[in-house]
Amino acid sequence: MALATNAAAAAAAAAVSGGAQPRRAPSFLPLRRHTIRAVHAAEPSKGGHNAVPAAAKTSSPTVAPEKDAAPAAAPVSKAPEVAPGKWAVDSWKTKKALQLPEYPDAAELESVLKTIEAFPPIVFAGEARRLEERLADAAMGRAFLLQGVDCAESFKEFNGNNIQDTFRVILQMGAVLMFGAQMPVIKMAGQFAKPRSDPFEVRDGVKLPSYRGDNINGDAFDEKSRIPDPHRMIRAYSQSAATLNLLRSLATGGYAAMQRVSQWNLDFTQHSEQGDR
Repeated sequence: MALATNAAAAAAAAAVSGGAQPRRAPSFLPLRRHTIRAVHAAEPSKGGHNAVPAAAKTSSPTVAPEKDAAPAAAPVSKAPEVAPGKWAVDSWKTKKALQLPEYPDAAELESVLKTIEAFPPIVFAGEARRLEERLADAAMGRAFLLQGVDCAESFKEFNGNNIQDTFRVILQMGAVLMFGAQMPVIKMAGQFAKPRSDPFEVRDGVKLPSYRGDNINGDAFDEKSRIPDPHRMIRAYSQSAATLNLLRSLATGGYAAMQRVSQWNLDFTQHSEQGDR
């Protein structure tokens, strides 16, 4: 598993308030959410907050007009030079992508995509918006991001025990980080595909397409396994839907309650004299 941390959240957790002030006990306060209106803040003016912009200091233009210049016309509102394109489900196809697999049969790919389009969504809009808000909190240092996943999960390891065990480990890690950082922890996991720096892999003089995850091709080093297969996306959908169904049940059915963390940490004493006491 890989542990991905947010630099801003880590810095906020390690920061200490003014040295002259007594240190207060940490407390949990409700977070106030603010809309992020800009990504990059403008540089402050060198003359302070009362400085007058250079353009406002003079009423004359910086470049003299030509002798035969036509008189200035009244300002007219203009439409933008390039009208924004209308969004559509397949708008992404007009964008350049470097990690898309090359399927050998375009008709077969289109047939699979049509099949998946008829399936219900795995994640709903409200869940996506909620995640977006929480990721914004992490970007602003008000939350900590924990991502515990394999580089690419395998279809072969799909079973309820593996899902429950992974969920349990991530919950334990989140509890430790929440206690240490004194802030909410956003927990993320799961993927069936991964990008590759080289589209091909060479072994003993044999060159085959790189393994991109079970969502696209197989990990066995043979030509049949490494050819991208669009039907794998249907299996990935089915396993993803089943996984989320189990995770939602665990999260809302009491398995993720904080009281259970102590019980999990004492599992090793279950069949011992200490456990009996």
